[in-house]
Amino acid sequence: MTMGSSNAQEKKISSAFIYFFGSFGGILFGYDIGVMTGALPFLQNDWGLAGNASIIGWITSSVMFGAIFGGVLAGQLSDKLGRRKMILLSALIFVVGSILSGLAPQDGSLYLIAVRMLLGLAVGAASALVPAYMSEMSPARLRGRLSGINQTMIVSGMLLSYIVDFLLKDMPETLAWRLMLSLAAVPAIILFLGVLRLPESPRFLVRHGKIEEARQVLGFIREKHEVDAELRDIQETAQEESAAAANTSFRTLLSDKYRYLVTAGVGVAAFQQFQGANAIFYYIPLIVEQATGQAASSQLMWPIIQGILLVLGSLVFLAVADRFNRRTLLTLGGTVMGLSFILPAVINSIVPDTDPMMIVGFLCVYVAFYSFTWAPLTWVIVGEIFPLAIRGRASGMASSFNWIGSFLVGLLFPIMTASISQAAVFAIFGCICLLGVAFIRMCVPETRGATLEEIEAAGIAHAQEEDARPATNVG
Repeated sequence: MTMGSSNAQEKKISSAFIYFFGSFGGILFGYDIGVMTGALPFLQNDWGLAGNASIIGWITSSVMFGAIFGGVLAGQLSDKLGRRKMILLSALIFVVGSILSGLAPQDGSLYLIAVRMLLGLAVGAASALVPAYMSEMSPARLRGRLSGINQTMIVSGMLLSYIVDFLLKDMPETLAWRLMLSLAAVPAIILFLGVLRLPESPRFLVRHGKIEEARQVLGFIREKHEVDAELRDIQETAQEESAAAANTSFRTLLSDKYRYLVTAGVGVAAFQQFQGANAIFYYIPLIVEQATGQAASSQLMWPIIQGILLVLGSLVFLAVADRFNRRTLLTLGGTVMGLSFILPAVINSIVPDTDPMMIVGFLCVYVAFYSFTWAPLTWVIVGEIFPLAIRGRASGMASSFNWIGSFLVGLLFPIMTASISQAAVFAIFGCICLLGVAFIRMCVPETRGATLEEIEAAGIAHAQEEDARPATNVG
């Protein structure tokens, strides 16, 4: 019996505690992707990296490179070891990686890149594990809202990192960026201590034959009259999938039975990053520096503004998550985001003397709409669209594709802006936003209000329809 289940038997754990610490990994996720925004200008000056776009890009994006593999590994291992154990392991890696980052030797670019790749393993794991855990713990009627807590945690972690960066900006350069990176260890320790008391996912427990433990966990997070019915649904699905799960591999993800839902979930995760949001979050001080000519290290209020917009947007999402269809919100957000990126380039081509800060204003509009649409809904869909038998692997694949996009955006943005104008670069991202809207309309099913079992049944029905079409045409 696991430590989490033992604690559960000794004392009832409140659902609020479970949902809070179940999503707390998002704080670390957010802090580590946001902290380099403020640390980079100081690191750049301290190590004399100004003008070295490739090294700047690698230091910034190395966390995302590690996250590509962290998502895949966590997805596989969580199906065997459980969501909870893997979150605990991720917290430990967060602690070690954060401290090692702050201890980087002077001019140790390769060392820092390698350590941040290690840290990326934990970031990628968190991005895969938290949505899966939250979706499996949440009732269908509240799953969008409760899974959206993950996004609130992520953006709160980003805002926290921006505030820490701002508060440390007047310290000596070398000490400032080292403290910024090292302080991620504090929330990591809090996460570890909190997750020690969390129960395992009831769906994971059922799949591994621990029925009474699953019943007990459901008793913490459901009304008493709901427990037996939901447990029966979970058991039925687990029985149907047990034979297939034993032979599940990454090839299974592309089988006729699962291809439709895997394509939808992985595609949404990939588009979220290729739309260019992280170009803003990683480089906003440098973007403002290029627009105004003022030093990036003096522009650390702009990340805080972006962070506030993200947090407010995540709260808006919690209010509207289960009132509007997923596809409707993604279509609205993607359209406005695309136009926010494209319009500055159009305006600049018509009025070349336009105030260069105009682009920063449009970026704020982008962030505002991204914050309550694509940012949270990506992880809601990733958490709810994959069938139980492949959920760990598929969530890991979606997370990895998401981080591939994040890595490439982080790596290539400074290189691209060194060659062409910022407005042109963002216009490219704007076109990708509109392609993302087309993908949503054509390839992603609506999942609001459906149980995880109903979503899986719909995916199987779609696969059967696809298989039947060629036979009908031939006949």
